[in-house]
Amino acid sequence: MFDTLSERFTDIFKKLRGYGRLTEQNINDGLRDVRIALLEADVALPIVKSFIEDIRVRSLDKEILTSLTPGQVLIKIVNEELVTLLGKDSESLKLNTQPPAVILLAGLQGAGKTTTCAKLGVFLKEKEKKNVALISCDVYRPGAIKQLQILAKENNLFWLESGESDRPTEIVKTGLEIARRKFFDVLIVDSAGRLHVDNEMMEEIKSLHNILNPIETLFVIDSMMGQDAVNAAAEFNKILPLTGNILTKVDGDSRGGAALTVKYVTGKPIKFIGIGERAEDLSLFNPDRIASQILGMGDVLTLIEEVEKKTDKEKASKLSRKIKKGKGFSLVDFRDQLKQMSNMGGIGNILDKLPGTNKLSTNLATQIDDREFIKLIAIIDSMTRKERSDPKIVNGSRKKRIAFGSGTKIQDINKLLKQFNHMQKMMKKFSNKGGLSKALKGIPGGKPPGFPF
Repeated sequence: MFDTLSERFTDIFKKLRGYGRLTEQNINDGLRDVRIALLEADVALPIVKSFIEDIRVRSLDKEILTSLTPGQVLIKIVNEELVTLLGKDSESLKLNTQPPAVILLAGLQGAGKTTTCAKLGVFLKEKEKKNVALISCDVYRPGAIKQLQILAKENNLFWLESGESDRPTEIVKTGLEIARRKFFDVLIVDSAGRLHVDNEMMEEIKSLHNILNPIETLFVIDSMMGQDAVNAAAEFNKILPLTGNILTKVDGDSRGGAALTVKYVTGKPIKFIGIGERAEDLSLFNPDRIASQILGMGDVLTLIEEVEKKTDKEKASKLSRKIKKGKGFSLVDFRDQLKQMSNMGGIGNILDKLPGTNKLSTNLATQIDDREFIKLIAIIDSMTRKERSDPKIVNGSRKKRIAFGSGTKIQDINKLLKQFNHMQKMMKKFSNKGGLSKALKGIPGGKPPGFPF
């Protein structure tokens, strides 16, 4: 996420930090590089000009030019201006209305509205403890209504029935009536998308808006479309009273242009970002954290929140006590750790949120493959209880059986056992006095030998 832009900013600031003092020329050179980086990230030229000028004015202040750490001060200014551009404060949904609070999703075809509809339902159900119903009035895209029905069923959300032969205006009238009668807290409406903005589409969505009178009208943007998506948002904003935006596919967007542009163009905040394919991969948009990521400072707060939410604290506590008592580290423990990391989105997701990891060597980055986790878990699951408790008994014939059962090769099993032996040795060091520092000294180049990459 924002990898390319983050790398460029990291290089620019490394250069600026190297100056003992900053001159106007140094600042202009640095800002020229920032300008190029933003334009390459598909940020609109008027926004780039305004952004650069705001930084320039603040940077030429006498206090900054004479500061003992001018490079750091300039980075602070860029960070603050980025946060302003992104929207300053995170803005949650406003649901303080007589139920049901209606949320209407609008956007172009392919932006991910239907998936976002379900993700938003899961978010409100789990985080806000709301009783949520979903309804689709997309009668044009084949399978759109069925897709939402399946997503609702998979995530235990209530789905209000509609059909491709129904008129969208009648669908929302009936849906609103049912939602009121059944006392739902929130009704999320998935509207039809088009491949481009057209009059017919705009007239229909205006009619739906008039019937529903939604408290939130959110424009769903495919962030990988960059400036084209932002232009579409601006067009919708002229027709509909948008209350916010949702950026989808952010995990696949290394540029970041849409995120840096949409608030400026529409005047409406980004409320959520989609960061993956799973139902829970929708997060509140936090300008501070996104700015930190773009500037190569990581997003440690989000990582901590993910650890809190997605790890089994009881299992972690038991393992910690077990290791401290010197009772050893088993293959079952190893499997549990792999599952915990998978739940957090894998190694790539974790590294993405750590400061400075955007500059990891290309060689290491290409070795990181989260599919390896799935393979290792399958191998351990294919073992008997006795083999898991005592891997030394896993001989040639057992390896053949395990490989067949897990759909892997004998070489994969040998690799797993080797990695497990490394992990056991590391955990043994943890249980000794001063174990952590000793264990870290044993990691060549900072790479844990038990990690599956």
